[in-house]
Amino acid sequence: MPGVFLFLLGFAAGAAAFYFGCRNVSQVAEEPPAATHPSAPSPAFPHHPARSVGKDGARSSPVPVVAALASGGEPEEPETPERTPARPPAPPASGTVAGVRIALVVDDLGRSVEDVSTLARLGVPITYAVLPFESETPEVVAALHRYGAELLCHLPMQPKNGENPGPGALLYGMDKEALQKATANALAAVPGAVGVNNHMGSRLSADERSMRAVLGVLAQRGLYFLDSRTSPESVGYRVASQLGVPAAERQVFLDSDMRPEMVREQFLRTLEVAKKRGSAIAIGHPHPATLAVLAAEVPLARALGYEFVTVSRLLDRPEAPAAK
Repeated sequence: MPGVFLFLLGFAAGAAAFYFGCRNVSQVAEEPPAATHPSAPSPAFPHHPARSVGKDGARSSPVPVVAALASGGEPEEPETPERTPARPPAPPASGTVAGVRIALVVDDLGRSVEDVSTLARLGVPITYAVLPFESETPEVVAALHRYGAELLCHLPMQPKNGENPGPGALLYGMDKEALQKATANALAAVPGAVGVNNHMGSRLSADERSMRAVLGVLAQRGLYFLDSRTSPESVGYRVASQLGVPAAERQVFLDSDMRPEMVREQFLRTLEVAKKRGSAIAIGHPHPATLAVLAAEVPLARALGYEFVTVSRLLDRPEAPAAK
């Protein structure tokens, strides 16, 4: 009997354990797994997808665009990779760029008066190089006089590549008198010009005989010469110095490549050249990309301490040769 009793007692205990074990398994199976619970973050996306990254890298709470605008703020910019060269770091408090000067020259003006008003809005001195015989040359010159701007006659000269430099161009092979007359005619079309720089001219500017004829006219009129350096073989600056003509040379072309990121890279290069030399002259053109980059970058450069000046502030002024 005792054996039968123990057997029945063990059977009852086993049955009870089996019953409650099955019940617990059923309850667990009905509970949604934590990874798919509506209030739990997904393991694959540890950050809330509506949160954004601010400019300083800190994560911010989601704010609807409409709500941000309604409150007077601006929606945050999307996080995007940096595609252009990094901006140069701000100088220390001692002001390492104090006294560093930059002259911006804008070539090829004379086709639109609107270009002048756009450039004037930059709020810094600019040297304006005006082509003498373009469709709106008189109107552009008049507008620049109203602004009190510094004008150059952007003198068309023959290039090496056979491209047409435009009306009134000075050509290789012209004699001295023809070159002098063409130079005088161009200057007459840009009244008030205080100097000349070459438009194209990689062929003519490398010819000393031709440049002596052209720069002789400038010497007689007390004008300066900016060598655009469209050719590394240019003799313009050297001949100007020999004739006693105040002169300077371009260091950077801003927009040989008109992609905005490349224009910006060249502008930053101008800042670096200016820091090393104490000054730099950069030439650009009234292309939309160039105008947009200047509008964005000039105020930043000024905040770093760079001073924008006209070319006449950066001239080398040799002594006039003794009269023979």
